[in-house]
Amino acid sequence: MKDKLSLSIVIPIYNEKNNVTILLKEIKKVLTKNIFLEDYEIILIDDCSDDETISIISKIDDQKIVKLFNSTNRGQSYSINNGIMQSKFNTVLTLDGDLQNNPKDIPLLIEKYINNAEIKLIGGIRKKRKDSTLKIVSSIIANHIRSKILDDDCSDTGCALKIFDKKIFLKFPYFNGIHRFLPALFKGYGHKTFFIIVDHRPRKFGKSNYGTFLRLFAGIRDIIKVALIIKKNKRNRV
Repeated sequence: MKDKLSLSIVIPIYNEKNNVTILLKEIKKVLTKNIFLEDYEIILIDDCSDDETISIISKIDDQKIVKLFNSTNRGQSYSINNGIMQSKFNTVLTLDGDLQNNPKDIPLLIEKYINNAEIKLIGGIRKKRKDSTLKIVSSIIANHIRSKILDDDCSDTGCALKIFDKKIFLKFPYFNGIHRFLPALFKGYGHKTFFIIVDHRPRKFGKSNYGTFLRLFAGIRDIIKVALIIKKNKRNRV
């Protein structure tokens, strides 16, 4: 069992004006009096939103909340990497800013992680996804192809809700799309991973900015890239 942990929660944000305040309230509620937490910070990375999100985040007055603003729209991977690079704790938890990940699952990940020192990444599995048919079908296809090639033991690598070791993450070479391949990279670098079923809620406000067949084709290219990264790492370890 690990000691109590200090946690950096990293949340990429893009055009989520109706979701940010609700999400922060939900997160802080589940973290209050959590017996496994020593300290925490919540890092919001706005990816150059063009609605009122930037204004809403800018007005937040809370010492636990770190506000980062990308000068241009750089995408989810860049935003997550930016947040992790500037986080102050070694245990990182990521989730989306659209309220589809349920913060009530955060304590489940924390408890499993802190009670199993050998596990370096725990990811969520969305068994009952509340997404469009197009997004679900493209995700199923992508997960099947990726799982067959990379053997990452994960049936839903696209679920943003994950908790993991920052020092290990920083060993991976950065590329656009890296956030979708963390289970494969952690396992490929010789670290134990684990997955638990989590809740998934329908999107109430705003619209999804990704999750189509266009991403599927880009994902196939990235699968090859990840396979080569893992192969190179194994060769260097021999």
